[in-house]
Amino acid sequence: MATTYLSRTNSGSGTGDKIFTYSFWIKRTKVDAEHCIAAAGTGQREFIRFEATGELTYRRNSVFQFTTLRKFTDVGAWYNIVFNIDSRLGSGGDRILLFVNGVSETAVSAATDMGQNYTPKIGAAELQTIGKDSEQANPYFDGVMSDIHFIDGVRYNASYFGSTDSTTGEWKINTSPNVTYGTNGFAILKNGNTITDQSPNSNNFSLASGAVTNTNDCPDNNFATLNSLDNFYTSTALSHGSTTLVGGNSHAQNNATIALTKGKWYWETKTNDWQGSNASAIGISSEGATATNYEFYNQNGNNVGYGYYSNGSVYGNGGTRASGYGSASGTHIIGVALDLDNNKIAWSYDGTFQGSANPATGANMIAITDPSALRTGFYFPAFKNQSGNKTLNVNFGNGFFGTTAITTNSGNGYAGKEGKSKFNYSVPTNYSAISTKGLNI
Repeated sequence: MATTYLSRTNSGSGTGDKIFTYSFWIKRTKVDAEHCIAAAGTGQREFIRFEATGELTYRRNSVFQFTTLRKFTDVGAWYNIVFNIDSRLGSGGDRILLFVNGVSETAVSAATDMGQNYTPKIGAAELQTIGKDSEQANPYFDGVMSDIHFIDGVRYNASYFGSTDSTTGEWKINTSPNVTYGTNGFAILKNGNTITDQSPNSNNFSLASGAVTNTNDCPDNNFATLNSLDNFYTSTALSHGSTTLVGGNSHAQNNATIALTKGKWYWETKTNDWQGSNASAIGISSEGATATNYEFYNQNGNNVGYGYYSNGSVYGNGGTRASGYGSASGTHIIGVALDLDNNKIAWSYDGTFQGSANPATGANMIAITDPSALRTGFYFPAFKNQSGNKTLNVNFGNGFFGTTAITTNSGNGYAGKEGKSKFNYSVPTNYSAISTKGLNI
Protein backbone atom coordinates (compact mmCIF):
# COMPACT_ATOMS: atom_id res chain seq x y z
CA MET A 1 0.00 0.00 0.00
CA ALA A 2 1.32 3.41 -0.97
CA THR A 3 1.73 5.92 1.86
CA THR A 4 2.81 9.13 0.09
CA TYR A 5 0.57 12.12 -0.43
CA LEU A 6 0.75 15.92 -0.75
CA SER A 7 -1.48 18.58 0.77
CA ARG A 8 -2.16 22.31 0.96
CA THR A 9 -5.08 24.45 2.09
CA ASN A 10 -6.03 27.37 -0.11
CA SER A 11 -6.35 30.62 1.80
CA GLY A 12 -9.21 32.02 -0.24
CA SER A 13 -11.49 31.66 -3.23
CA GLY A 14 -9.99 31.35 -6.67
CA THR A 15 -10.09 33.44 -9.83
CA GLY A 16 -13.06 31.55 -11.18
CA ASP A 17 -14.60 29.43 -8.47
CA LYS A 18 -16.85 27.56 -10.91
CA ILE A 19 -14.25 26.87 -13.59
CA PHE A 20 -11.02 24.86 -13.53
CA THR A 21 -8.71 22.58 -15.48
CA TYR A 22 -6.79 19.78 -13.75
CA SER A 23 -4.11 17.89 -15.70
CA PHE A 24 -2.16 14.89 -14.37
CA TRP A 25 0.39 12.53 -15.87
CA ILE A 26 0.20 9.26 -13.95
CA LYS A 27 1.37 5.66 -14.19
CA ARG A 28 -0.59 3.06 -12.28
CA THR A 29 1.27 0.18 -10.63
CA LYS A 30 -1.66 -1.65 -9.05
CA VAL A 31 -5.33 -2.04 -9.91
CA ASP A 32 -6.45 -4.06 -6.90
CA ALA A 33 -8.39 -1.38 -4.99
CA GLU A 34 -9.63 2.23 -5.03
CA HIS A 35 -6.73 4.60 -5.79
CA CYS A 36 -7.26 8.32 -5.21
CA ILE A 37 -5.47 10.79 -7.51
CA ALA A 38 -6.70 14.01 -5.91
CA ALA A 39 -9.36 15.22 -3.50
CA ALA A 40 -10.59 18.34 -1.72
CA GLY A 41 -12.48 19.20 1.43
CA THR A 42 -13.72 17.24 4.41
CA GLY A 43 -17.32 16.34 5.05
CA GLN A 44 -18.72 15.28 1.69
CA ARG A 45 -15.37 15.85 0.02
CA GLU A 46 -14.80 15.74 -3.74
CA PHE A 47 -12.41 13.21 -5.20
CA ILE A 48 -10.87 12.02 -8.44
CA ARG A 49 -9.95 8.36 -8.24
CA PHE A 50 -9.77 4.99 -9.91
CA GLU A 51 -12.41 2.60 -8.66
CA ALA A 52 -11.47 -0.91 -7.56
CA THR A 53 -12.91 -2.18 -10.84
CA GLY A 54 -10.78 0.22 -12.94
CA GLU A 55 -13.16 3.05 -13.86
CA LEU A 56 -12.10 6.69 -13.42
CA THR A 57 -14.48 8.88 -11.44
CA TYR A 58 -14.85 12.50 -10.32
CA ARG A 59 -17.60 12.94 -7.79
CA ARG A 60 -19.02 14.27 -4.59
CA ASN A 61 -21.33 11.71 -3.07
CA SER A 62 -25.04 12.59 -3.31
CA VAL A 63 -24.18 15.79 -5.23
CA PHE A 64 -22.69 14.83 -8.62
CA GLN A 65 -20.86 11.94 -10.27
CA PHE A 66 -18.95 11.39 -13.50
CA THR A 67 -17.66 7.80 -13.84
CA THR A 68 -16.27 6.35 -17.04
CA LEU A 69 -17.48 3.16 -18.64
CA ARG A 70 -13.89 2.47 -19.69
CA LYS A 71 -11.58 0.67 -17.26
CA PHE A 72 -7.99 1.91 -16.87
CA THR A 73 -6.02 -1.20 -15.93
CA ASP A 74 -2.74 -0.79 -17.82
CA VAL A 75 0.11 -0.89 -15.27
CA GLY A 76 2.84 -0.37 -17.86
CA ALA A 77 1.82 2.94 -19.43
CA TRP A 78 1.54 6.64 -18.60
CA TYR A 79 -1.89 8.29 -18.76
CA ASN A 80 -2.52 12.01 -19.24
CA ILE A 81 -5.79 12.82 -17.46
CA VAL A 82 -7.38 16.24 -17.98
CA PHE A 83 -10.58 17.30 -16.21
CA ASN A 84 -12.20 20.41 -17.61
CA ILE A 85 -14.97 21.96 -15.46
CA ASP A 86 -17.45 24.83 -15.97
CA SER A 87 -20.55 24.68 -13.77
CA ARG A 88 -21.93 27.96 -15.16
CA LEU A 89 -23.27 26.23 -18.26
CA GLY A 90 -27.01 25.80 -18.63
CA SER A 91 -29.02 22.65 -19.16
CA GLY A 92 -27.43 20.38 -21.73
CA GLY A 93 -24.03 21.99 -21.37
CA ASP A 94 -20.93 19.90 -20.73
CA ARG A 95 -20.13 21.02 -17.20
CA ILE A 96 -17.69 18.10 -16.76
CA LEU A 97 -15.34 17.13 -19.57
CA LEU A 98 -12.65 14.45 -19.32
CA PHE A 99 -9.79 13.78 -21.73
CA VAL A 100 -7.44 10.79 -21.43
CA ASN A 101 -4.37 10.88 -23.66
CA GLY A 102 -6.07 13.56 -25.73
CA VAL A 103 -9.29 11.62 -26.31
CA SER A 104 -12.62 12.82 -24.91
CA GLU A 105 -14.21 10.26 -22.58
CA THR A 106 -17.95 10.47 -23.23
CA ALA A 107 -19.06 6.92 -22.39
CA VAL A 108 -20.05 6.90 -18.74
CA SER A 109 -21.32 4.17 -16.46
CA ALA A 110 -22.76 6.65 -13.97
CA ALA A 111 -23.48 10.35 -14.42
CA THR A 112 -25.22 12.87 -12.21
CA ASP A 113 -24.46 16.37 -13.43
CA MET A 114 -23.24 19.00 -10.99
CA GLY A 115 -25.81 21.72 -10.54
CA GLN A 116 -25.61 24.96 -12.51
CA ASN A 117 -23.30 27.43 -10.74
CA TYR A 118 -22.13 24.77 -8.31
CA THR A 119 -18.84 25.76 -6.61
CA PRO A 120 -16.41 22.81 -6.66
CA LYS A 121 -14.35 22.09 -3.57
CA ILE A 122 -11.37 21.38 -5.81
CA GLY A 123 -9.62 24.71 -6.13
CA ALA A 124 -11.68 26.37 -3.38
CA ALA A 125 -10.62 27.57 0.08
CA GLU A 126 -10.46 23.96 1.28
CA LEU A 127 -7.92 21.26 2.02
CA GLN A 128 -6.46 20.00 -1.27
CA THR A 129 -4.73 16.62 -1.45
CA ILE A 130 -2.83 14.78 -4.17
CA GLY A 131 -2.17 11.06 -3.87
CA LYS A 132 -4.76 10.33 -1.17
CA ASP A 133 -8.35 10.96 -0.19
CA SER A 134 -8.70 14.20 1.79
CA GLU A 135 -11.18 12.78 4.27
CA GLN A 136 -10.63 9.03 4.64
CA ALA A 137 -7.51 7.16 5.74
CA ASN A 138 -7.54 5.46 2.35
CA PRO A 139 -7.38 5.25 -0.56
CA TYR A 140 -3.89 6.33 -1.55
CA PHE A 141 -2.74 6.43 -5.16
CA ASP A 142 -0.41 3.54 -5.98
CA GLY A 143 1.89 4.52 -8.82
CA VAL A 144 3.97 7.39 -10.20
CA MET A 145 2.92 10.99 -10.88
CA SER A 146 4.46 13.77 -12.95
CA ASP A 147 3.68 17.28 -14.27
CA ILE A 148 0.51 18.17 -12.39
CA HIS A 149 -1.12 21.44 -13.46
CA PHE A 150 -4.15 23.07 -11.85
CA ILE A 151 -5.62 26.07 -13.69
CA ASP A 152 -8.02 28.24 -11.74
CA GLY A 153 -10.68 30.05 -13.80
CA VAL A 154 -9.97 28.78 -17.35
CA ARG A 155 -10.95 25.66 -19.28
CA TYR A 156 -8.04 24.35 -21.32
CA ASN A 157 -8.39 21.31 -23.54
CA ALA A 158 -5.94 18.43 -23.60
CA SER A 159 -3.87 19.85 -26.46
CA TYR A 160 -2.26 22.30 -24.01
CA PHE A 161 -0.72 19.41 -22.07
CA GLY A 162 0.17 16.93 -24.79
CA SER A 163 0.13 16.11 -28.49
CA THR A 164 0.11 13.11 -30.78
CA ASP A 165 3.55 12.02 -31.97
CA SER A 166 3.49 11.99 -35.77
CA THR A 167 5.79 8.94 -35.92
CA THR A 168 4.57 6.68 -33.13
CA GLY A 169 0.97 7.87 -32.76
CA GLU A 170 1.48 8.10 -28.99
CA TRP A 171 0.29 10.95 -26.81
CA LYS A 172 3.44 12.81 -25.71
CA ILE A 173 3.87 15.36 -22.96
CA ASN A 174 4.09 19.13 -23.26
CA THR A 175 6.23 19.98 -20.23
CA SER A 176 5.65 23.76 -20.48
CA PRO A 177 2.01 24.44 -21.33
CA ASN A 178 1.21 28.05 -22.23
CA VAL A 179 -1.56 28.65 -19.69
CA THR A 180 -2.70 31.27 -17.21
CA TYR A 181 -2.90 29.62 -13.78
CA GLY A 182 -5.19 32.01 -11.86
CA THR A 183 -5.12 32.69 -8.12
CA ASN A 184 -5.18 29.11 -6.80
CA GLY A 185 -3.46 27.50 -9.77
CA PHE A 186 -0.18 25.60 -9.51
CA ALA A 187 2.32 23.42 -11.34
CA ILE A 188 4.14 20.74 -9.33
CA LEU A 189 6.19 17.58 -9.91
CA LYS A 190 7.74 19.22 -12.94
CA ASN A 191 11.41 18.65 -13.77
CA GLY A 192 11.84 16.06 -11.05
CA ASN A 193 10.29 15.66 -7.66
CA THR A 194 9.72 19.26 -6.60
CA ILE A 195 6.46 20.00 -4.78
CA THR A 196 7.27 23.70 -4.88
CA ASP A 197 4.86 25.50 -7.18
CA GLN A 198 6.56 26.22 -10.52
CA SER A 199 3.77 28.40 -11.83
CA PRO A 200 4.07 32.20 -11.31
CA ASN A 201 2.19 31.65 -8.02
CA SER A 202 3.63 30.36 -4.77
CA ASN A 203 1.00 27.72 -4.09
CA ASN A 204 3.45 25.17 -2.73
CA PHE A 205 2.37 21.77 -1.47
CA SER A 206 3.63 20.01 1.64
CA LEU A 207 4.68 16.40 1.94
CA ALA A 208 1.99 15.12 4.29
CA SER A 209 3.22 11.53 4.41
CA GLY A 210 5.79 9.23 2.83
CA ALA A 211 8.59 10.25 0.47
CA VAL A 212 8.85 11.69 -3.04
CA THR A 213 11.58 10.20 -5.22
CA ASN A 214 12.98 11.75 -8.39
CA THR A 215 12.69 8.70 -10.63
CA ASN A 216 13.82 8.73 -14.27
CA ASP A 217 10.54 6.96 -15.09
CA CYS A 218 8.50 9.77 -16.63
CA PRO A 219 5.96 10.45 -19.39
CA ASP A 220 8.60 10.87 -22.11
CA ASN A 221 10.72 7.89 -20.99
CA ASN A 222 8.58 5.03 -19.72
CA PHE A 223 10.64 2.37 -17.91
CA ALA A 224 9.80 -1.27 -17.32
CA THR A 225 8.56 -2.12 -13.84
CA LEU A 226 7.40 -5.29 -12.13
CA ASN A 227 3.96 -6.22 -13.44
CA SER A 228 1.35 -6.57 -10.71
CA LEU A 229 -0.92 -8.33 -13.22
CA ASP A 230 1.69 -10.91 -14.31
CA ASN A 231 2.61 -12.66 -11.09
CA PHE A 232 2.29 -15.88 -9.18
CA TYR A 233 1.92 -15.34 -5.41
CA THR A 234 3.54 -11.86 -5.44
CA SER A 235 0.86 -9.30 -6.39
CA THR A 236 0.50 -7.83 -2.89
CA ALA A 237 4.25 -7.75 -2.25
CA LEU A 238 5.09 -4.94 -4.70
CA SER A 239 5.96 -1.38 -3.66
CA HIS A 240 7.92 1.75 -4.68
CA GLY A 241 6.22 2.08 -8.04
CA SER A 242 6.38 -1.71 -8.53
CA THR A 243 10.17 -1.83 -8.40
CA THR A 244 10.42 -3.63 -5.04
CA LEU A 245 9.35 -7.23 -4.41
CA VAL A 246 9.24 -8.35 -0.77
CA GLY A 247 8.81 -12.02 0.07
CA GLY A 248 6.27 -14.29 -1.51
CA ASN A 249 4.86 -17.78 -1.20
CA SER A 250 6.32 -21.00 -2.59
CA HIS A 251 7.77 -20.55 -6.10
CA ALA A 252 6.45 -16.99 -6.32
CA GLN A 253 7.41 -15.23 -9.56
CA ASN A 254 6.84 -11.82 -11.11
CA ASN A 255 7.49 -10.66 -14.67
CA ALA A 256 8.24 -7.16 -15.95
CA THR A 257 5.86 -4.96 -17.93
CA ILE A 258 7.92 -4.88 -21.15
CA ALA A 259 8.69 -7.96 -23.26
CA LEU A 260 11.74 -8.14 -25.53
CA THR A 261 12.35 -9.74 -28.92
CA LYS A 262 15.65 -8.20 -30.06
CA GLY A 263 18.36 -5.78 -28.97
CA LYS A 264 20.82 -5.62 -26.06
CA TRP A 265 19.48 -4.87 -22.58
CA TYR A 266 20.74 -4.36 -19.05
CA TRP A 267 19.13 -4.12 -15.60
CA GLU A 268 20.14 -4.52 -11.95
CA THR A 269 18.56 -6.01 -8.83
CA LYS A 270 19.68 -5.34 -5.27
CA THR A 271 18.89 -8.16 -2.86
CA ASN A 272 19.18 -8.11 0.93
CA ASP A 273 20.10 -11.81 1.20
CA TRP A 274 21.59 -13.57 -1.81
CA GLN A 275 22.75 -16.74 -0.14
CA GLY A 276 22.25 -20.37 0.69
CA SER A 277 19.21 -21.65 -1.18
CA ASN A 278 17.27 -21.24 -4.38
CA ALA A 279 14.63 -19.02 -2.71
CA SER A 280 15.39 -16.11 -5.05
CA ALA A 281 16.29 -15.95 -8.73
CA ILE A 282 16.71 -13.30 -11.42
CA GLY A 283 16.50 -13.92 -15.15
CA ILE A 284 14.16 -14.07 -18.13
CA SER A 285 10.92 -15.92 -18.81
CA SER A 286 9.05 -16.54 -22.04
CA GLU A 287 5.72 -17.21 -20.31
CA GLY A 288 3.36 -15.44 -17.96
CA ALA A 289 3.81 -16.24 -14.28
CA THR A 290 1.33 -19.01 -13.44
CA ALA A 291 1.14 -22.17 -11.37
CA THR A 292 2.75 -24.08 -14.24
CA ASN A 293 5.26 -21.40 -15.28
CA TYR A 294 6.90 -20.36 -12.02
CA GLU A 295 10.49 -21.45 -12.50
CA PHE A 296 13.27 -20.66 -14.96
CA TYR A 297 14.22 -24.28 -15.58
CA ASN A 298 12.20 -27.29 -16.78
CA GLN A 299 9.15 -26.79 -14.57
CA ASN A 300 6.27 -29.23 -15.13
CA GLY A 301 7.53 -29.84 -18.66
CA ASN A 302 7.50 -26.13 -19.56
CA ASN A 303 10.91 -24.76 -20.61
CA VAL A 304 10.17 -21.16 -19.79
CA GLY A 305 13.44 -19.29 -19.31
CA TYR A 306 16.80 -18.80 -17.63
CA GLY A 307 17.60 -17.75 -14.08
CA TYR A 308 20.52 -17.07 -11.74
CA TYR A 309 19.57 -18.49 -8.33
CA SER A 310 20.70 -17.33 -4.92
CA ASN A 311 22.41 -20.69 -4.34
CA GLY A 312 25.02 -19.71 -6.95
CA SER A 313 23.61 -21.74 -9.82
CA VAL A 314 22.12 -20.91 -13.21
CA TYR A 315 19.29 -22.95 -14.67
CA GLY A 316 17.95 -22.63 -18.18
CA ASN A 317 15.21 -24.31 -20.21
CA GLY A 318 15.91 -27.72 -18.67
CA GLY A 319 19.54 -27.64 -19.79
CA THR A 320 22.77 -28.36 -17.91
CA ARG A 321 23.10 -26.35 -14.73
CA ALA A 322 25.94 -23.83 -14.46
CA SER A 323 27.45 -23.37 -11.01
CA GLY A 324 30.15 -21.38 -9.25
CA TYR A 325 28.33 -18.03 -9.38
CA GLY A 326 28.48 -15.70 -6.37
CA SER A 327 26.17 -16.53 -3.47
CA ALA A 328 27.65 -14.99 -0.31
CA SER A 329 25.32 -13.80 2.45
CA GLY A 330 24.40 -10.15 2.76
CA THR A 331 23.37 -7.43 0.34
CA HIS A 332 24.43 -7.81 -3.29
CA ILE A 333 23.61 -6.34 -6.70
CA ILE A 334 22.90 -8.74 -9.56
CA GLY A 335 23.17 -7.31 -13.07
CA VAL A 336 21.68 -8.90 -16.19
CA ALA A 337 23.04 -8.40 -19.71
CA LEU A 338 20.60 -9.82 -22.28
CA ASP A 339 21.74 -9.96 -25.91
CA LEU A 340 18.81 -10.85 -28.15
CA ASP A 341 20.72 -10.00 -31.31
CA ASN A 342 22.96 -13.00 -30.66
CA ASN A 343 20.71 -14.88 -28.19
CA LYS A 344 22.99 -14.83 -25.14
CA ILE A 345 22.72 -13.87 -21.49
CA ALA A 346 25.15 -13.09 -18.65
CA TRP A 347 24.86 -12.10 -15.00
CA SER A 348 27.13 -9.88 -12.93
CA TYR A 349 27.65 -10.17 -9.17
CA ASP A 350 28.52 -6.86 -7.52
CA GLY A 351 29.78 -5.54 -10.85
CA THR A 352 31.77 -8.61 -11.96
CA PHE A 353 30.29 -10.74 -14.72
CA GLN A 354 30.26 -14.38 -13.70
CA GLY A 355 31.73 -17.26 -15.68
CA SER A 356 34.27 -14.80 -17.18
CA ALA A 357 31.51 -13.48 -19.43
CA ASN A 358 32.14 -10.35 -21.48
CA PRO A 359 28.82 -8.97 -22.78
CA ALA A 360 30.60 -6.32 -24.88
CA THR A 361 32.23 -9.03 -27.03
CA GLY A 362 29.78 -11.86 -26.33
CA ALA A 363 32.53 -14.10 -24.97
CA ASN A 364 31.58 -16.76 -22.39
CA MET A 365 27.93 -15.75 -22.25
CA ILE A 366 25.26 -18.45 -21.89
CA ALA A 367 23.44 -19.34 -25.12
CA ILE A 368 19.65 -19.06 -24.96
CA THR A 369 16.82 -20.13 -27.25
CA ASP A 370 16.03 -17.66 -30.04
CA PRO A 371 12.79 -15.94 -28.97
CA SER A 372 11.34 -16.52 -32.45
CA ALA A 373 11.36 -20.24 -31.66
CA LEU A 374 9.35 -19.77 -28.47
CA ARG A 375 5.60 -20.14 -28.18
CA THR A 376 5.27 -16.47 -27.23
CA GLY A 377 8.10 -15.07 -29.35
CA PHE A 378 9.63 -12.93 -26.58
CA TYR A 379 11.26 -12.83 -23.13
CA PHE A 380 10.26 -10.89 -20.02
CA PRO A 381 12.72 -9.89 -17.32
CA ALA A 382 11.54 -12.17 -14.50
CA PHE A 383 12.06 -12.53 -10.76
CA LYS A 384 11.49 -15.35 -8.30
CA ASN A 385 11.18 -14.58 -4.59
CA GLN A 386 9.58 -17.18 -2.35
CA SER A 387 11.05 -16.27 1.04
CA GLY A 388 9.33 -13.78 3.32
CA ASN A 389 12.58 -12.22 4.54
CA LYS A 390 14.11 -11.59 1.12
CA THR A 391 13.74 -8.31 -0.75
CA LEU A 392 14.45 -7.66 -4.43
CA ASN A 393 14.84 -3.97 -5.42
CA VAL A 394 14.91 -3.72 -9.21
CA ASN A 395 16.54 -0.83 -11.07
CA PHE A 396 15.58 -0.88 -14.75
CA GLY A 397 17.46 2.41 -15.09
CA ASN A 398 15.10 4.65 -13.16
CA GLY A 399 17.96 5.46 -10.74
CA PHE A 400 16.73 3.90 -7.50
CA PHE A 401 16.81 0.68 -5.52
CA GLY A 402 13.49 1.12 -3.72
CA THR A 403 13.79 4.66 -2.31
CA THR A 404 17.61 4.62 -2.23
CA ALA A 405 19.13 6.70 -5.00
CA ILE A 406 22.10 5.53 -7.03
CA THR A 407 25.21 7.32 -5.70
CA THR A 408 28.07 5.80 -7.72
CA ASN A 409 30.11 7.80 -10.24
CA SER A 410 29.80 10.98 -8.15
CA GLY A 411 26.04 10.51 -7.91
CA ASN A 412 25.59 10.32 -11.67
CA GLY A 413 25.48 6.53 -11.89
CA TYR A 414 26.05 4.95 -15.30
CA ALA A 415 23.75 5.27 -18.30
CA GLY A 416 22.90 2.70 -20.92
CA LYS A 417 23.42 3.28 -24.63
CA GLU A 418 20.21 5.33 -24.80
CA GLY A 419 21.80 7.85 -22.39
CA LYS A 420 18.73 8.40 -20.20
CA SER A 421 19.14 5.86 -17.41
CA LYS A 422 21.08 5.53 -14.17
CA PHE A 423 22.65 2.27 -12.99
CA ASN A 424 24.94 1.42 -10.09
CA TYR A 425 27.59 -0.22 -12.26
CA SER A 426 29.03 0.57 -15.67
CA VAL A 427 26.74 -0.75 -18.41
CA PRO A 428 28.30 -3.07 -21.03
CA THR A 429 28.97 -1.34 -24.35
CA ASN A 430 25.87 -1.07 -26.61
CA TYR A 431 23.43 -2.25 -23.93
CA SER A 432 20.39 -0.09 -23.12
CA ALA A 433 17.89 0.32 -20.32
CA ILE A 434 14.45 -1.21 -20.89
CA SER A 435 12.57 2.01 -21.52
CA THR A 436 10.87 3.76 -24.41
CA LYS A 437 14.06 5.68 -25.22
CA GLY A 438 15.97 2.41 -25.12
CA LEU A 439 13.43 0.77 -27.42
CA ASN A 440 13.59 3.62 -29.93
CA ILE A 441 17.35 4.08 -30.43
